[in-house]
Amino acid sequence: MVMKTPLVNFRRMSVPTPWWVVLTLAVPLLLFRLCRLVVRNRRLLPEVAAVVVLVWAWAEYGWAPLLLGASLAAGLVGLWLWRWPESCRRWLVLPMLSRWRRLWAYWRQWDEAMTLCGLVKTYDGGRKVPTLLSVRCTYATDEVRLRMPRGQNPEIYHKAGSNLAYSFGSRHCRVFSGRRTSPPIRDGRWAWLLRLVDRVRFRDRPRHVWLVFIRRDPLTQVVSPLPVQARPDFTALPLGLREDLEVYTLRLLATHLLIAGATRMGKGSVIWSLVRSLATAITSGLVRVWALDPKGGMELSIGRPLFARYCDDDWPAMADLLDRAVAKMRERQARLRGKVRVHTPTVDDPLIVIVIDEIAALVAYLPDSELRGRINASLALLLSQGAGLGVLVVAAVQDPRKEVLSLRDLFPTRIALGLTDRAQVDLVLGDGARDRGALADQIPLTSKGVGYVLLDGQPEPARVRFSYISDDLIRDMAATFPAPAEPQSVTVHTYRPSPRPASGPLLPSKLRAALESTQDGEAA
Repeated sequence: MVMKTPLVNFRRMSVPTPWWVVLTLAVPLLLFRLCRLVVRNRRLLPEVAAVVVLVWAWAEYGWAPLLLGASLAAGLVGLWLWRWPESCRRWLVLPMLSRWRRLWAYWRQWDEAMTLCGLVKTYDGGRKVPTLLSVRCTYATDEVRLRMPRGQNPEIYHKAGSNLAYSFGSRHCRVFSGRRTSPPIRDGRWAWLLRLVDRVRFRDRPRHVWLVFIRRDPLTQVVSPLPVQARPDFTALPLGLREDLEVYTLRLLATHLLIAGATRMGKGSVIWSLVRSLATAITSGLVRVWALDPKGGMELSIGRPLFARYCDDDWPAMADLLDRAVAKMRERQARLRGKVRVHTPTVDDPLIVIVIDEIAALVAYLPDSELRGRINASLALLLSQGAGLGVLVVAAVQDPRKEVLSLRDLFPTRIALGLTDRAQVDLVLGDGARDRGALADQIPLTSKGVGYVLLDGQPEPARVRFSYISDDLIRDMAATFPAPAEPQSVTVHTYRPSPRPASGPLLPSKLRAALESTQDGEAA
């Protein structure tokens, strides 16, 4: 006989809760969640408010007033864009584009793209997604600022740059771990207060990363020559345009510059853009350019009047010119020792810029070993000691390998134009430069003058197109800004080739003397 167990009904004990307790606990919790939702999506409040106002106006007055108001607003915007286009784009078009791109292109698919690109972290059963902070549109780029989850570093985003670009409908994505803009210079009565505000606004945020998506490539067009500065700033010489259409400025003071690029990739554009930016200083005597063109003058001879000293077809004269530069550097060392650490250019004591179009022809390809060793020694001294003394070297090279250019590491500033090998990118710009976006080996032949440079304070390379200086413009510059005569006051050793042994078979000295005496007797 089977015993049946009676079913036991378990019920939770229900305690009635007074209504005032429910309101006391639930209402603050709901308000807290609502405030948190508003704070997290505060950048969408203008759009939400605009939609609410439009819906209320349509329900209250109908569609006719809305159509009339839209037509009036469009007319005012059109007038603004016609009469003052720059201010309209700055204050209306670009901010509206930034809001639209943030909502439609990024916020809508942010979670999906971050997950598929492998940038989402998991912790304690939850997902940590990079936080989208802001989107700023320029004429050609979208600058997306995000905050990384804990446990990540910018190198992860560098490696995922290509995936991020195609995920958001772009072909290129540059990743920057530093702030894109610098604090403004404040002056006036309230400058002290604004500096305090800037100290908070522009403080260092290591977890913030900037993703720069290229909507359109602004560097496909040739960059026109930039205006000649009345008073050149040696810490910011304009040479071309960056990818965000900002002017790229080069710091030349107290540094040496190496320009690496394959043949016909625009090394001349960099050199002549630099010379053009120094034109007024050249003609005033504040800067003296000493030019060496080992290719027989095919590049630099067209601007000969711009150069205080010039050599193109005499190898010993080139070595003598570098020796004069070393002597000038030594003279400044003795005069400035213990007084200053960086030379200040003056007309009486000018900045000397030594421009070498193909440095490998001097340090690697020169057949005379003695002359080549002398040039290498002079360049090593100039590159290691001349920057602070105002004797600077600007050199161009096609092959930056160590066995060709052993002095490569002595150039603090480097520019990588189109290269033939991906390994050469890291040789020029440093290890890991290509992984950080410097695709110099992928620059097509149609993009002459396009290259990658390292900006001050940023480990990520920037893409730049240097201005194109035509031959006619170079001739005009040479006629308008000629260099004053160079005083020949520095005496140096003049190179003379060492005597070579007489050609012919190797004979003992006594036998050779007997043969020579016999020949002399026959001749007599």
